[in-house]
Amino acid sequence: MTNIQGRAKSDRVTLHDVARAAGVSKSSVSRLLDERLPRSNSEVAQRVRKVAKELGYVRDISAANLRRGNTSMIGLIVPRLTDTVMAMLYEALQRAASKTGKVVIVATTDETPEAERRAADTLIGRGVESLILATARHDDPFTKELAERGVKYVQALRTDGIGLSSIGDDQLGGYLATRHLIDLGHRKIGLIAGPAFASTASKRTAGYHQAMQEARLPVDESWIVPSTFGIESGREAVKQLISLPDRPTAVFAVNDNIAIGAFAAIHQMGLSVPQDISLVGYNDIPIVSHLTTPMTSVHVPFDQIASAAFELLNADELSPQERTKISIPTLIPRQSTAPIKA
Repeated sequence: MTNIQGRAKSDRVTLHDVARAAGVSKSSVSRLLDERLPRSNSEVAQRVRKVAKELGYVRDISAANLRRGNTSMIGLIVPRLTDTVMAMLYEALQRAASKTGKVVIVATTDETPEAERRAADTLIGRGVESLILATARHDDPFTKELAERGVKYVQALRTDGIGLSSIGDDQLGGYLATRHLIDLGHRKIGLIAGPAFASTASKRTAGYHQAMQEARLPVDESWIVPSTFGIESGREAVKQLISLPDRPTAVFAVNDNIAIGAFAAIHQMGLSVPQDISLVGYNDIPIVSHLTTPMTSVHVPFDQIASAAFELLNADELSPQERTKISIPTLIPRQSTAPIKA
């Protein structure tokens, strides 16, 4: 028998390792360790289980479920469903899935990488065919880990720049939002930039810089405030901008929730939108058109992004250029933006 003690603990133990150590075939190990089958108490089965335990073998439920074939279930992982953007993505994916007789089941992570991994294992354990991830973070090896396990996945809305991705053109959207304010005569434009780990935030920030540079407008670093994607974060960020000695006359928030928080704080501080400060959000969630001052926002084509995500999942072979599908956003001007006062 192979020396079990000699194996490095950091190595992932495979069925092949157990088979070699137990002196049986890989197919025998797979059958004897499959908990869905009747438990055998033969001498061979007992030896296989003993070796598996000593080696620290953990059954890879992802590979097992992928071998079972079509289950008609797609797993979706999002930060939270209380975020309207993620709820809209889920509904769009559900509509796209229903056209092919599939159903989307969802798990949330609250933006925690560890929870994302647990969510993936839970969904795979339930037999999903593949995963759609709306939780991508820069420099996170999670998608690489999925690929190594043979798990089929696509990223939606956010991307790590490596795996299959269906996203909006966030840099263009950030450019359109900022360019709109510049065209209204604003020169001091603040940015509530969102979290740096999300491609949506970083690309929209890049669009802001692109528009400001194109217009040859200086950017004071104090005008750029990082935030989460939450309402309260927007509230605190805009207070910081308003308290500046030479405060911006307009603010672009890279997410509608952030913009809603900023909108509330501006009014609480005795100022008004757009008379004192013009405000632009992003995603065009339904509520922003029903605020007391309807908000200008960048509309994201969620249904296009959802359909493109399924196209990527169903594609057999893709060139590097085809691995990312980009949908085009549009600016929706409303009453929260106005020309700067002379």
